[in-house]
Amino acid sequence: MADAEDPLSALPPPKARVAAFVAILVGGLAGGLIGYTLVKLQCHGTCSAQRGMGALFGAIIAALGMSVVAVLVLRALGEWKEVERREKNKSAS
Repeated sequence: MADAEDPLSALPPPKARVAAFVAILVGGLAGGLIGYTLVKLQCHGTCSAQRGMGALFGAIIAALGMSVVAVLVLRALGEWKEVERREKNKSAS
């Protein structure tokens, strides 16, 4: 019954935090590529500033969206662990 004595923590496991961080970075990279390509397809001539802005805004928007998803997943993981802990304690009683 060592699990029942452990204090409940809202902090997700380190592997989950690393996975969430990597997912945010990958999402930001994908958003930057999409923003850059979108501007590149629509602009004719020298549009380096516009392409850079498209990449920057695309990366920021995608990374922010992915961070919301990552936070929700990490919170759900914590709640799931708590439900499993309660079920385990009920069956042991």
